[in-house]
Amino acid sequence: MTTEEQPQQSQGFMHWLKESVTVKLGFIAVLILVLLIPQALVDGLINERASRQEEAIKKVSDQYSGDQLVQGPVLVIPYREQTTETDDTGKKSTGEVIENLFILPNDLHFKGNVYTEILYRGIYKVPVYTSSLNVSGNFTKADLSSLSVDPGKLMPEKAYLVFSISDLKGLKTNPQVSIAGQTLAATPIAGEGLFPNGLQVPVNLYNKYDGPISFSFNLDLKGSQELHFLHLGKTTDVELKGNWPDPSFDGRFLPDTRVVNHEGFNAKWRMLYYNRPFPQQWVHDLGLISNSKKTDDAIFGLKLMLPVDQYQQTTRTSKYAILIILLTFVSLFFTEMIGKQKVHAFNYILIGAAMVIYYTLLLSFSEQIGYNWAYLVASGATVMLIAVFLASVLKNRKAASIFAFILSLFYAFIYVIIQLEDLALLIGSIALFVIIAALMYSSRKINWDKH
Repeated sequence: MTTEEQPQQSQGFMHWLKESVTVKLGFIAVLILVLLIPQALVDGLINERASRQEEAIKKVSDQYSGDQLVQGPVLVIPYREQTTETDDTGKKSTGEVIENLFILPNDLHFKGNVYTEILYRGIYKVPVYTSSLNVSGNFTKADLSSLSVDPGKLMPEKAYLVFSISDLKGLKTNPQVSIAGQTLAATPIAGEGLFPNGLQVPVNLYNKYDGPISFSFNLDLKGSQELHFLHLGKTTDVELKGNWPDPSFDGRFLPDTRVVNHEGFNAKWRMLYYNRPFPQQWVHDLGLISNSKKTDDAIFGLKLMLPVDQYQQTTRTSKYAILIILLTFVSLFFTEMIGKQKVHAFNYILIGAAMVIYYTLLLSFSEQIGYNWAYLVASGATVMLIAVFLASVLKNRKAASIFAFILSLFYAFIYVIIQLEDLALLIGSIALFVIIAALMYSSRKINWDKH
């Protein structure tokens, strides 16, 4: 090879690098993969901000009052039980211990209003509520024969009523319980009890145990985000009204009837004991109701959901980043090939950087003005930036305007998918099919022989 041929070959190789469609597509593919690195960092930023929101909610809940679970009431009647023990010599001795008979309500009714408001900690919103609940119902005589308990051993004069709420800090007044013709104040249970954070009311049932025992009391309760109940009655009825327009009914049972509108909600539950994981009465077992598996199968109620969680929406949008970047670069490549106007590789890098920064814009604005407006602002700013940049690079306003229109369609397409959760797969599949068809049609004008 002569010295004159070497520069010619070098120039030919450089010309091939500049003109080769294969090289350009390879560069675009590598750039897309590289852009996934900062995109992953953006996802980490979204998760960090979401964690800060959870910390803010937890702090407000700790200071105001946490999620509330109302459990009970349960009627507890002590009784004497004979025991027999055998020592090492085989000698038997008898003694007496005090055990407890636990009885669940025959009818249990909850009725109340839930007034909700928003508290702020910095930029974060925390829904809290105050509720006025009336709890009423009755107990009927236990079937002692099935429990092998001697009725004569019962101590009804030492009976007591037990109920519980998750966070005692939420009590605004001391509950006054009316039961068996008596009105008594509830007191906290010291030590281990039937419920965590339990309250009890001693009640003298001497000569009153044979008939139905009615009870009623009010709970003036504060809480954050969630209000749940435990299905303990043979029949459990709950009626709740509130001013929160976006309740989420959850747990083991959904309301039988519900009305939800912009003014609030009205929901009613009615459950029978067939679906209750607890017996109507039992003895000895203090931890039966606190069993987490059984409790999970008997809890129901509502959550006060914020209408839009910007972090969930932004996370879902971020998951489509690879699709937006791919479609944008493919569209730019087609614009370059069809218009026969070169776009330098560095310009591709700058446009890719703008599309990654878009997600930080979306995140920061959504914290201040909400997701929908933030999406409009971030998308509009990004499309305008890229359009103006391409117009100056290509010296062709028409091509830049067409590209801006295509990019706007992409962002509108992602927004529609985010909003239509149930139809996201259907709409997304149809839209991608149309995009592929458009790309196939446009590719006819490209000279693929330049390899």
